[in-house]
Amino acid sequence: MDDDIYESLPETSTMCTHMVAGAAAGVLEHCVMYPVDAVKTRMQSLVPDPKANYRSVFDALQKIVRYEGVRNTMRGVNTVIAGAGPAHAMYFACYEKVKSKLSTDGRGNHLVHGVAGCAATVLHDIVMNPTEVVKQRMQIYGSPYKTCMECTRSVLKTEGLQAFYRSFTTSLTMNIPFQSIHFMTYEIMQDLLNKERHYNPKTHIVSGGMAGAVAAVVTMPLDVCKTLLNTQEHCSRTHISYVNGMIAAFKTVYEFQGIPGYFRGLQARVVMQIPATAISWSTYEFFKYFIAKRSAANDYLSVKGIHLQTASAASSR
Repeated sequence: MDDDIYESLPETSTMCTHMVAGAAAGVLEHCVMYPVDAVKTRMQSLVPDPKANYRSVFDALQKIVRYEGVRNTMRGVNTVIAGAGPAHAMYFACYEKVKSKLSTDGRGNHLVHGVAGCAATVLHDIVMNPTEVVKQRMQIYGSPYKTCMECTRSVLKTEGLQAFYRSFTTSLTMNIPFQSIHFMTYEIMQDLLNKERHYNPKTHIVSGGMAGAVAAVVTMPLDVCKTLLNTQEHCSRTHISYVNGMIAAFKTVYEFQGIPGYFRGLQARVVMQIPATAISWSTYEFFKYFIAKRSAANDYLSVKGIHLQTASAASSR
């Protein structure tokens, strides 16, 4: 059984291979790095509460655990588990499908990887955007919600369904370049470190971590604006109307924080993205490898069984 069975995937390995692998990768990535994600959300606040004005990721985690309890670092994780599975299943499946359709050998064409990343991002964000709204409102300091379901009902009742997609345009504007850079960087690193494209956990981890770091830095200003649109925390503290749209978010951030405001929480985002994307890619590649190998082994046994039956029938004659 050839190594390229894993990379190219045989016909017997349907899109379910990518979807199962993607779902597992997405849930693990978000759950493992969730406490740092919570810190990032808080550090992006435009008008932070004095009790939640953190100097660094470590300082934030230390204060949250000390004054609020360990459980507060995981507030909102339930909604992420529910949303990340299907979102990442479609995300990786779409990426692999588009990549295979546009590329002759599935490698070496980084423009194709970028286009595939764009298509995958749209599907991912349609599912994930409402999840992000609930998650970030649960993460902010002094969140009034006790459960994710209470938060969902409250937002739906007071702000309407549009609140769950208020940041959708900004999310796409951020995630399309983020994921394009992310996928292209990952594939470039794989070309450098794993030219044969065999299953190699070390190269998947290094390539994934590098891809996440580069993409996180480039798209940081958009992430700050997305957090503002999702949480509307600035509005609740200053009692003004809702911030709607990417342009309004950019203006609001600049008004209160200036240029440095677009990079608030950068350290937390990079610290989160490096292991998160490393975990995501290594988990995805492992499950893809495992499922593809098992499928190939079953095919091999089936073919061998047919040959044995044929040989047995011939000898009995």
